[in-house]
Amino acid sequence: MGKTSAQKIFAAHLIDTQGEDISILSLDRVFCHEITTPIAINDLIERGKDRVFDADKIKAVIDHVTPAKDSKTAEQGKIMRDWARRQGIRDFFDIGENGVCHALFPEKGFVRPGFTVIMGDSHTCTHGAFCAFAAGVGTTDLEVGILKGVCSFKTPETLKITVSGTLRKGVYAKDVILAIIARLGVNGATNRVIEFTGEVIDSFSMEERMTLCNMAIEAGGTSGICYPDMTTVDYLWEFIKDDYTDKEAALADYIRWKADDDAQYADTVTIDVSDLVPVSTFGYKPDQVRPIDEFDSTPVDQVYIGSCTNGRIEDLRAAAAVLKGGKIADGVRGVLSPATPDVYRQAMKEGLIEIFMDAGFCITNPTCGACLGMSNGVLASGEVCASTTNRNFNGRMGKGGMVHLMSPASAAATALTGVLTSAPQDKGE
Repeated sequence: MGKTSAQKIFAAHLIDTQGEDISILSLDRVFCHEITTPIAINDLIERGKDRVFDADKIKAVIDHVTPAKDSKTAEQGKIMRDWARRQGIRDFFDIGENGVCHALFPEKGFVRPGFTVIMGDSHTCTHGAFCAFAAGVGTTDLEVGILKGVCSFKTPETLKITVSGTLRKGVYAKDVILAIIARLGVNGATNRVIEFTGEVIDSFSMEERMTLCNMAIEAGGTSGICYPDMTTVDYLWEFIKDDYTDKEAALADYIRWKADDDAQYADTVTIDVSDLVPVSTFGYKPDQVRPIDEFDSTPVDQVYIGSCTNGRIEDLRAAAAVLKGGKIADGVRGVLSPATPDVYRQAMKEGLIEIFMDAGFCITNPTCGACLGMSNGVLASGEVCASTTNRNFNGRMGKGGMVHLMSPASAAATALTGVLTSAPQDKGE
């Protein structure tokens, strides 16, 4: 019997089992940020276990509140800095070098096909775009990962989603994943890995695949996975070129992680996106989704473009193409947070930052702050935000605020009109 991608990765990393359905896996990467990791660090210190399993396999960043907004967040950053220095963690990204973790770490080449990755962050599933098994974990599992380089998982089933058809202009990966979540429901993939496949996924860039996998957790998924192909190799080539004679050799190696044709799945779903139009969430659940054109001139107070979902250079290009030559509507605040310093630099080189500023946007440093209502774009009670982030939970971006999730192009269109507006069909990527 063939294996799914997740089954292949589990088999290659299996150290031990507990009972019939718990697998203990070795870890290729442990990612850390300043919100969840300091708790684990302090507990390890109290237990007399202030050490790491492999300093080269741990990557750390300060990204959620940066620069610090108060004494508490400053202390969280200090704990991370002192720990990274004490443990000899070379890949630690502090103020000036830091970016949103799930954009920065792939950009640095830290994720490869077949890897196992954990982090104390639910959107760690983003890294499955590289055909890795990547999952968010709690404090205890994070501690064990830091100390021992292992993690236990309930062996997941796999849900295969085939995305077919051809996307219309103005429809993006964000629209696709929102439509999938609407189809599955917020618990539809609980305790499952989602394998994304099909002609649409094959045509996606790595940035689009990361957008897709980033929101697997919003359907309850443990991880999202895309198959490795030449797009994967091209993205990673700068980091792997010394390991292979050529790109074809790299692909031949990576393709072994692709699911077998006769793999068995818990369920399979096929979605034709040929008729998909730009969509947005409503309410306070990410599966509450409908076409933006069905909203009745819903006004917004803020438009936010950024995050680990949609703060990469392709996202900024799509939004800037819509904004170019225009001005955001009166009474609307526009906030742009490029996901990493390199994205920021590239956007400046391409003139995108100037387009955003001419349109009236505030440009902030790379940060997760607004996405979870901690800094750089928090909403007041009763305010409405069109956002490219990943969660629209009640109070997510600020107590009493409403968040409508959508693509960067639709967010840009909304900024220009001041009401929820779909991406235009004649602009964007």
